[in-house]
Amino acid sequence: MGKQRGRQKPTRRRDKRGATSGGRRKPCQYCRDKVEQVDYKDISSLRKFVSEKGKIRSRRIMGTCRRHQGQIAKAVKVARELALLPYVNEGGRDDSPRRDRDRDRDR
Repeated sequence: MGKQRGRQKPTRRRDKRGATSGGRRKPCQYCRDKVEQVDYKDISSLRKFVSEKGKIRSRRIMGTCRRHQGQIAKAVKVARELALLPYVNEGGRDDSPRRDRDRDRDR
């Protein structure tokens, strides 16, 4: 048999990405401050957990623990229901490039 070309062992996806994270997670803001229950009336702290589009940011991004992430999600939903937080961004529309492309096509 001849040489087999290109038959190297495939690299794992984990190896390809590179270890950009140092391995240490951010501490949960609420655990660090020893907060037992997240308050839906504390709008200034809840705004940090909501993106510009109005989506609740994930635990991985914000560094919260599982317990407080669930409480944050419930608090954001209650605050939205009581009109303390908006459901979507302030402009009320999505500024995605797809929408701009559709608008250009109509001209």
